[in-house]
Amino acid sequence: MNKPPLSPVNDYVFKRVFGEHLPVLADLLQAVLDLHVTEKDIRVINPTFAADKKGDKLSSLDVKVETRQYGVIDVEIQVENYADLWKRFQYYTARMYVDQMRSGEDYSKLTRAISIIIADFSFFACDAAYHHRFRLFDAQNAVEYPGSIEIDILEIPKRRGNSSKISQWLEFFAARTEEQFMQLAQNYPAMEQAWGVIKQLSADEQERAEAEAVEKARRDMVARIRSAEMKGQSEARLSIAANMLADGLSVEQVSRFTELSHDEVYAIAGKANNGK
Repeated sequence: MNKPPLSPVNDYVFKRVFGEHLPVLADLLQAVLDLHVTEKDIRVINPTFAADKKGDKLSSLDVKVETRQYGVIDVEIQVENYADLWKRFQYYTARMYVDQMRSGEDYSKLTRAISIIIADFSFFACDAAYHHRFRLFDAQNAVEYPGSIEIDILEIPKRRGNSSKISQWLEFFAARTEEQFMQLAQNYPAMEQAWGVIKQLSADEQERAEAEAVEKARRDMVARIRSAEMKGQSEARLSIAANMLADGLSVEQVSRFTELSHDEVYAIAGKANNGK
């Protein structure tokens, strides 16, 4: 391989590896959630990456999964830390929980909603743990609220290099050379399959171009959000949203990345359409 392998923390590569290969995804979910999950137990809701004709390179970059026993699970890579990220995680997980029930259905349809965030930076300076699991919990009486929401955060920089499966997956996400990938692939069949996909993507010039385009779109989006943060004004956030809509991003994507409600984004889109 002449060029270095593509990184699994690239959104496009992550979606191609884990969104399209159920044995690999099931192995990751088993490691993170301590659950017995096989490829027969899961169904990827947004199975493929498909940029639309407007050049939208940020569509469906997370991997959303329905499971038979454990609810709805969303897995995503996060490589930038910015203001209100915690609120976005909480909002998006709550949305997943609520969106399970359609109009007219009863509450029995609701199952647990789980978000798994794999971060390429450290969230918590207070400890060395690389996996934090958050659930609704009565701290005074040590009672967990059943079947609601869960947010799991994995921090790649804190990987300990031990033999636990989670640690080894974090080593996989941190890998940047062919030698590093091959060493992990020798010991874990799922990582061998994942490495095979990355190797194929890395050798294909068109696939490399897609991965680079997604990365550029992500950097541009983060730059806009950081610009709004520096200004510290709600007007700036509205302006960022308007620019994202003009670039062809969906209401869902704009809402997710700006923390504006869907109604607020629809209002901005309506003003833009009326102004044409």
